[in-house]
Amino acid sequence: QVQLVESGGGSVQAGGSLRLSCVASGFTYSNYCMGWFRQAPGKEYEGVATRDSASNTHYADSVKGRFTVSKDNAKNTLYLQMNSLQPEDTAMYYCVAVALAWWASRSQCSSFTPHTYPIWGQGTQVTVSS
Repeated sequence: QVQLVESGGGSVQAGGSLRLSCVASGFTYSNYCMGWFRQAPGKEYEGVATRDSASNTHYADSVKGRFTVSKDNAKNTLYLQMNSLQPEDTAMYYCVAVALAWWASRSQCSSFTPHTYPIWGQGTQVTVSS
């Protein structure tokens, strides 16, 4: 059974940094997309960053230059390094994933549409105070 477990959230002041981690158990596919979404209170889900199995990455305009998505394949762990955090980054952050057929294109990994990713973690809260 595939499971995504996030950690690393917390409370920081504006300008601070946090690193989120997502351990993917049972997710041992050679062709896939993984990423991070967030949801602020009363708002829709927002795609933040994605990374595919070829190490291509995509970022929302709102986080480009501040956030970095990476993966440690040996630990099967996805990371989101968040720098220069601002109050508008306050949200619940979710790790997401989708397994692709070996022949499938990874072009969908640029998608920030929530239903593209059928596997979701439970979320970790990030709060940034001004």
